[in-house]
Amino acid sequence: MSRPASLDTQQLLECAHGAMFGPGNARLPAPPMLMFDRITRITEDGGAFGKGQLVAELDIRPDLWFFACHFEGDPVMPGCLGLDAMWQLAGFFLPWLGEPGRGRALGVGEVKFTGQVLPTAKRVRYEIDVKRVLRGKLRMVIADGRTYVDDRLIYEAEGLRVGLFQSTEGF
Repeated sequence: MSRPASLDTQQLLECAHGAMFGPGNARLPAPPMLMFDRITRITEDGGAFGKGQLVAELDIRPDLWFFACHFEGDPVMPGCLGLDAMWQLAGFFLPWLGEPGRGRALGVGEVKFTGQVLPTAKRVRYEIDVKRVLRGKLRMVIADGRTYVDDRLIYEAEGLRVGLFQSTEGF
């Protein structure tokens, strides 16, 4: 598979349905849990640590599913969904490099929330800077991430960890 430097919505959906990396390998979540509409950049180098960077965007619409239930009368995107989006994006890096296995979030060091996503926003942007890639028996990416709403920094995550597993039985 050639490695695309960006992916549109259709390509993300193909990944969610298992067509991108093949049977038994990593997938992105399908909507509504897929938390971005496109990946605008993926590099194997670059980023804050020179080891790779991913950038993705989510277009905000007032009819997005989470606004109706979080919270009634006070709609806001749950911060955990922004964190999950950063895990999704960081986890995409290993299969994009050609590593096999199913992806699972393994943790995060520190998370800071300093803003929110409201239905009036236009766009959320996620930026992931890869710090380390382990490609031995344990396949794992360690990265730092940032979330912006309309170009304003609102979430920061240090030490995002996502691994790939040949079997997730007993995990």
